[in-house]
Amino acid sequence: MITLTTSARRALPRFAVALALGTLLAGCSSLLGGGGGDRDRSTIYAPDPRVEANPAWPRAEWQLTLSPPTAARMIDSFRIAVRPTPAELQVYRGASWAKTPTDMLQDTVLRTMEDSGNIPAVARQGAGITADYKLVIDLRRFEADYNGNALPAATIEANVKLIHNIDQTVVGSRTFIAAQPASSTEVAQVVDAFSVALQSISGEMVGWILESGNAHEVTHDRRPTVTAPRR
Repeated sequence: MITLTTSARRALPRFAVALALGTLLAGCSSLLGGGGGDRDRSTIYAPDPRVEANPAWPRAEWQLTLSPPTAARMIDSFRIAVRPTPAELQVYRGASWAKTPTDMLQDTVLRTMEDSGNIPAVARQGAGITADYKLVIDLRRFEADYNGNALPAATIEANVKLIHNIDQTVVGSRTFIAAQPASSTEVAQVVDAFSVALQSISGEMVGWILESGNAHEVTHDRRPTVTAPRR
């Protein structure tokens, strides 16, 4: 039989509370993926989509720069977002992106335009080229959305504006959406769906950019006509 002193009996409730609080915090850390072991087991995914040029895309005679895309902080995260219900946004535990969603989208659009050979020059803003137009992208969604289905769909939504650099007029504005169903609920298959969605939305964007820029070139007179004085 163990006999506790008066001071030990007084300290016991505080010890019990501290022990319970420590156990609770440890459980929360494990649930949210905050423990060191979770970081060690984390898988980093790096989609590398390649988009083949569409023969229907027109050729351009102008140059383009891409401004850094914008997005809400929760969207532009290294954590892979999943929406189990319309009002709930979570992240996959033990998985992350190698690049942020805005970087992935901009890289795919840039590479698609470069590889197509349909434009003389395209680069990121600040690369030093003299561009006739600039592209502004606002990324609105980049998440695995269940939307009431058994399997999630890799969903990407972005608004794109093509701006004429000389007078800063908006040549065109359009919202693009791609939703590619995953083959299963496993994270690896969801990432594969994101790769397909990136291919789809980037291909649509590039075709629209080339068509919009060319249409503006036809209607916009860069060099005003100078009428010679009568003699």
